[in-house]
Amino acid sequence: MTGEGRFTGKVAVVTGGAGGIGRAVCEGFAAQGASVAVLDVRGVQEAAAALSEGYGVSARGWEVDVSDRDAVAAVMDAVVGGLGGLDVLVTLAGGSLGTPKILEEIEPEHVDLVVDVNVKGTFYCAQAALARMPDDGAVVTVSSIGGRQPSPVTGVPYAASKAAVLGMTRRLAREVGGRGQRVNAVAPGLFLTGRLQQMYDEMPASERDEVLDAIPLGRFPELREIVDPVLFLAGPESSYITGVVLDVNGGRFMPL
Repeated sequence: MTGEGRFTGKVAVVTGGAGGIGRAVCEGFAAQGASVAVLDVRGVQEAAAALSEGYGVSARGWEVDVSDRDAVAAVMDAVVGGLGGLDVLVTLAGGSLGTPKILEEIEPEHVDLVVDVNVKGTFYCAQAALARMPDDGAVVTVSSIGGRQPSPVTGVPYAASKAAVLGMTRRLAREVGGRGQRVNAVAPGLFLTGRLQQMYDEMPASERDEVLDAIPLGRFPELREIVDPVLFLAGPESSYITGVVLDVNGGRFMPL
């Protein structure tokens, strides 16, 4: 059960909230007292029920395709009506979505799917949430190390879409900063959950060793090591930070 926390009285919306990282992020907000809206294409009711039971907070789930602008707007209205507000958005919905990474195997429908969810979905959710947030609202978008440098486990559409999220984040931050709202991004490294774990397991042993050797900390991350940066960017500790990308990759990518 949770007591008073830094997000007590706040409502956090997490897209992709029923997945591995998404569920951990939802738990992080709940542990800090937030009411949580779990948005995903499946599994939302189970995830929301677990949050309510485990942390004693208000939590509700909504199934939504984030690439559907009208559906996103309707869900954001439902969140405000059902949970009493909307203070934080985290856009975890996305990924390579089972599309091929080999260049010659990538078809137009693969590109469309990845761009629709990763780019359009992030934009539609941010656009709808920012319109319903108070002046101290915060958005945390989710890019990837794959949008910062070439990745051995994802293809071109994923890399392009995650790089686009960073440009979107900076422009959104500039757009809404005057009213006090903040927009920042996290760029996670290899958090081996779901499809990414499967992709990594299917790589030759030599390639797996190469991936691990490229991480200066010499290990893969724990889920809490992405949850804490997300909560930091969403919370009061980062009140004068906007338009930045926080790389969470164990040192594998070190920007100048």
